[in-house]
Amino acid sequence: MNFKAKRCFLSAEQNLNFTPEKIFPQLCPTREFDWIETWKCELIQSESGFAELDCIFTTHFAGEEKETWVVDRFEPNELIEFVRTTESRIIRHSIRLSNNGDGSTTLFWQQIVTALNENGNQYVENCSNAEFIKKIKGLEKLLSHYLETGEMLKTSK
Repeated sequence: MNFKAKRCFLSAEQNLNFTPEKIFPQLCPTREFDWIETWKCELIQSESGFAELDCIFTTHFAGEEKETWVVDRFEPNELIEFVRTTESRIIRHSIRLSNNGDGSTTLFWQQIVTALNENGNQYVENCSNAEFIKKIKGLEKLLSHYLETGEMLKTSK
């Protein structure tokens, strides 16, 4: 077999005028229904019904492969990390929260995307950090609105 897996690294930051204690609970597959209009997931395993260590859920968005997500690190108000798998790739997805000491928080988002086959290599070749930053900034706007108002910011008409 001559397959050589490709890998890409993606990173972005968010800045929110809320404490980690307000933000962290929203980084959860079931709570994201409250603030991300396009969010779709199926919870497979969770003792609490929310994000926790070893929580498992799936997502399947139009035009994308079905993904299985596993929470493999869960440090409340500091870090949540997922391993996400499809048939063609595996992603280590981490979100680290840094309390700025003034009521605001910086979130550091990172993804390491590794191909599992040639389709995965094509996916990795199309990875764009600029697009990742754009997506994370979009989520920043949605989450900030939700934390300010308690309501979802509707992006569709």
